[in-house]
Amino acid sequence: MDCPPVWFMRQAGRYLEGYRALRRRYSILELAKNPELACEVTLEPVRAMPLDAAIVFADILLPLEPMGVGLRFSPGPVLDKPVRSAANVEGLRDFDVEEDLPYVLRAISLVRRELDGRVPLIGFAGAPFTLASYLIEGGATRDFLRTKAFMHEEPRAWEALMRKLRSVTFRYLKAQVASGAQAVQLFDSWVGALSPEQYRKYVLPHSRWVLDSLRGCGAPVIHFGTGTAGFIEDFSAAGGDVIGVDWRMDLSAAWRRIGAKAIQGNLDPALLLAPKRMLREAVQDILRQAGGRRGFIFNLGHGILPQTPAANVRAVVDWVHNAGAQGEAERATGGGGKIPVNLLDEGQRARKR
Repeated sequence: MDCPPVWFMRQAGRYLEGYRALRRRYSILELAKNPELACEVTLEPVRAMPLDAAIVFADILLPLEPMGVGLRFSPGPVLDKPVRSAANVEGLRDFDVEEDLPYVLRAISLVRRELDGRVPLIGFAGAPFTLASYLIEGGATRDFLRTKAFMHEEPRAWEALMRKLRSVTFRYLKAQVASGAQAVQLFDSWVGALSPEQYRKYVLPHSRWVLDSLRGCGAPVIHFGTGTAGFIEDFSAAGGDVIGVDWRMDLSAAWRRIGAKAIQGNLDPALLLAPKRMLREAVQDILRQAGGRRGFIFNLGHGILPQTPAANVRAVVDWVHNAGAQGEAERATGGGGKIPVNLLDEGQRARKR
């Protein structure tokens, strides 16, 4: 019988020795801007364990650098020219993805060639709100005070900013598909900082525009956010073939609220550091909630933490693959999400051959 496809956000990263060795020699930006190195980082986890997809190594903030704000890591992301006024928004430079981000597109092409059909490749981009929060705050934040103030006090400038970012995001993801990405993910990592009304008024129309625009690009789209339990219906309504759900919501509750849509999730990344028995119980609970539904992709509710033992990641992959419950339940329940699940299933079959 079949099993749910499984991959992990940040599966190519700091928990792997090969990546750590490269980071001792190169900065994050140097890795991301070198297609050969980005290809190597992307492939490391796929070579180390039987994952059902590869995700290209990049950073969600890469599209902000050619907009003229200055991007560096010290150690976290720092934008040297943050957006704090309408004039700053107007001064953001538009750019050509192929000319200004060629290294990402080249990395995608290289990975596709190296994978040779074994598993599908997923590309990604930051969603307009998440990119806007970095632009306005000038880096990472926990309270989003400047972002929320800008939203409320400069509504016209906010609208102009989101329109610029949604255009960049759409063109970036479309170019990734043209370069070989077989699915793409829109990361709205920090959208959970908003109230339901703030999301509906200031964010949803722009996320929907990106997701609607991607419908004809030829690849399924995963729409991911954290902390969305308060407005999961609106988040799902914004679009996407697959909806990412984090560990703050049971999968069964998510399906009741958004209907027969494909879902990706939702193991708490912290549990990858837990004792094996506890970790296995959590995996089994998620699989029970999924109930073999067509359209379920096993993943985390956010990215792998750097302290994570690689052996625990491999164990989760093996447990999911050994579950063997999807086939019977698919015949019984049906459900949505055929395109993305079939895409990942094709990777599974190719890997098994």
